[in-house]
Amino acid sequence: MADWTDKLPEAAKAYFHGQRLDEVECIISDLPGIARGKAVPASKFAKQSYFHLPDSIFYQTITGGWGEAAGDDGFIEKDMILKPDFSTTSAAPWTGDWTLQVIHDAYDRDDNPIPYSPRNVLKRVVQLYHDKGWKPVVAPEMEFFLVAPNVDPAQGIKPMMGRSGRPAAARQAYSMTAVDEFGPVIDDIYDFAEHQGFEIDGITQEGGAGQLEINLRHGNPVKLADEVFYFKRLIREAALRHNCFATFMAKPIEEEPGSAMHIHHSIIDMETGQNIFSGPQGGETDAFYHFIAGLQNHLPAGLAVMAPYVNSYRRYVKDHAAPINLEWARDNRTTGIRVPLSGPESRRVENRIAGMDCNPYLGIALSLACGYLGLVEQERPRRQFYGDAYEGEGDIPQVMGEALDLFDEATALHEVLGPEFARVYGIVKRAEYEEFLQVISPWEREHLLINV
Repeated sequence: MADWTDKLPEAAKAYFHGQRLDEVECIISDLPGIARGKAVPASKFAKQSYFHLPDSIFYQTITGGWGEAAGDDGFIEKDMILKPDFSTTSAAPWTGDWTLQVIHDAYDRDDNPIPYSPRNVLKRVVQLYHDKGWKPVVAPEMEFFLVAPNVDPAQGIKPMMGRSGRPAAARQAYSMTAVDEFGPVIDDIYDFAEHQGFEIDGITQEGGAGQLEINLRHGNPVKLADEVFYFKRLIREAALRHNCFATFMAKPIEEEPGSAMHIHHSIIDMETGQNIFSGPQGGETDAFYHFIAGLQNHLPAGLAVMAPYVNSYRRYVKDHAAPINLEWARDNRTTGIRVPLSGPESRRVENRIAGMDCNPYLGIALSLACGYLGLVEQERPRRQFYGDAYEGEGDIPQVMGEALDLFDEATALHEVLGPEFARVYGIVKRAEYEEFLQVISPWEREHLLINV
């Protein structure tokens, strides 16, 4: 084996043990969370310590257009230097040959991290915690739909056909029979995850037709974001093997629940190893309340990161398992901020706002940034909410344009995430939103064409 393979995780080594490694995919996440990069022969990868991609990949919208975010130098597409993080090396088991994929970090020619690369944004936020002596721990939950192939965007999305030959049924949350309907797809998800060295904490049926949830074990935020980034790809590939699509849209099917990426947070004191949300006698600390206050105070301005598309806001509707406000409560899934049942050592705060359509690096970074500001500002949250939070009024932006306006003004968040990231992100998302506003929808044609 070449020397560089000695740096690989054991799962990656085991995957091609005894086989000739054919190819290495050098990848990086763009702003939407799409894997960009190059596939190179393994022999060539062994001889290189970096490769180049233009910085314009971070100015590109989800439709393939461009935001005017290049800055004073103009759109000259400067080359970035992408360096592999060998700890992220993982199998690509759906390929026809023996292929590994490696996540890279982006630097400029002076070896400074590119500030609008999503993985660098998350690393920046984690470092701010470390500078205070805190170690953030997260556990994401991934919701998604398995749907029938959709090759005509003018047609609505429909649930996939299960093993029984019937479409996936809605309102069957936690049904093992419903999970069994997708057995072959789930088997491939498990197999791919095992080859890639990922540990799934559980798979459950959610409330939507063909909607599943995968829970991941808690850990380092960057490592968990890497896993979600990888999982989106492997789930899509597993679905395609069985004539269906996996979609991470926030709201793919009308009248069905949307898909969230719930994020659980706890913070460890790096000196004592103790959860700072719990005191010596097991009670809730000031830090616990400050963190919640940070989410309440800053999530509205950061919603454009956690809900990055027009479709994202269709998820925030009453009685559809998605929050409409930032109330907090213990063991209450109607609130945007939930404190799950747990002992003092595992006390944590769950952010239920983020959609599964967000970039995992940016969604986790934004959530941690809000909590960090709460810990630094040391404000108190609103009183704990009791009862059904859907009966109250919403207090989060309802449309993308409003969310972008709040984000553009959120200077405190910009300082945590990085001002240059905030500048680029705001420009690119504004370009996407303005493009959407030029599209005439089927609703408009149906109800306005001959009636107004």
